[in-house]
Amino acid sequence: MDSRSRKRPPVRHRGFKIFFLFLFIVLAAGGAYAARVFYQTKSAIDKTYNPIDDKKVSTTIQDKKPFSILLLGVDTGAEGRIDQGSTNQGDANSDTIIIATVNPDQNKVTMTSIPRDTVAEIVGRPQQDIEKINAAYNYGGEKMAINSVSKLVNVPIDYYLTINMGGLEKIVDAVGGVDVDNPFAFTSSYTGGQHFPKGEQHLNGSMALAYARMRHEDTTGDYGRQKRQQQVIKSIVKNALSIGTLTRLQTLLDSVSSNMRTNLTTDDMMSIFSNYRDTAKNMVSATLQGQDAWIGDGAYQVPTSAELQKVSDNIRTALGLEKETLNNENIRLNAQNPNFQVGGEYYIP
Repeated sequence: MDSRSRKRPPVRHRGFKIFFLFLFIVLAAGGAYAARVFYQTKSAIDKTYNPIDDKKVSTTIQDKKPFSILLLGVDTGAEGRIDQGSTNQGDANSDTIIIATVNPDQNKVTMTSIPRDTVAEIVGRPQQDIEKINAAYNYGGEKMAINSVSKLVNVPIDYYLTINMGGLEKIVDAVGGVDVDNPFAFTSSYTGGQHFPKGEQHLNGSMALAYARMRHEDTTGDYGRQKRQQQVIKSIVKNALSIGTLTRLQTLLDSVSSNMRTNLTTDDMMSIFSNYRDTAKNMVSATLQGQDAWIGDGAYQVPTSAELQKVSDNIRTALGLEKETLNNENIRLNAQNPNFQVGGEYYIP
């Protein structure tokens, strides 16, 4: 369990969804010219390939079916490697966790954010270890993260994409910056004191990173931060659609390849490029909503059984799968805490 003091310390959020730029450049680009540019970057793409050791290679994308991909954001330094655990530069939890479902029949992408502090079974740990979901990557890399997230909401996950924060500024700058509409003015004290006025504004890479990371000055915390991240993502994708961005694609991929890892093959990416690119025009965002809770001395997010079932149903529907009644450790723990009050103690035997 989390051994932090009961007084909540400031938490530096590290995760951000910048891997969506890479995914949607592939999804959104079109034409023979784009294909030629893509093939020219094959060497950079090959550097990112890292299969799950005992997981059979899926043919879902090659068969043009709906697919899900687990997107993981980690921060191991501005130019650090993306190894899990503490072997290189300390804490490497996956502080951004998103299940992205891509459905070519509906021409839609659904992004479902899983808050990093969500209580969950860490699949593969002894004795059904219950911790924050972001610890799964730290303990067992992408394999444990995939298994734990899949178990949490009962959805199949064949693919993953992990990226270190080091690539964000380069990506935003490579697409010419991003446009956002800030709902309220704030100064982000935990990211360097950058000031953001209310209203529409154009941000370069470093400012976009600070804008997306801010959470302490927002009364809605992580949930407000996720909305700002979605604004940045959508602007990145919009700018990436331009032919001018494609001419810089090779330089862009060269700059981020050392910060990215995935089990998508080059053939998978080309299939996405050919058969799924229209889905990037229709992006829908969702979040697994949790409730504040204390487990021992640690602050957690505890989703209700109804919320978990709703998210599971929505993702399975997006994948063209039948709905199934959830029956996992979260459901059992909720049943054992019938008198739980939001912000109070949550009991784990």
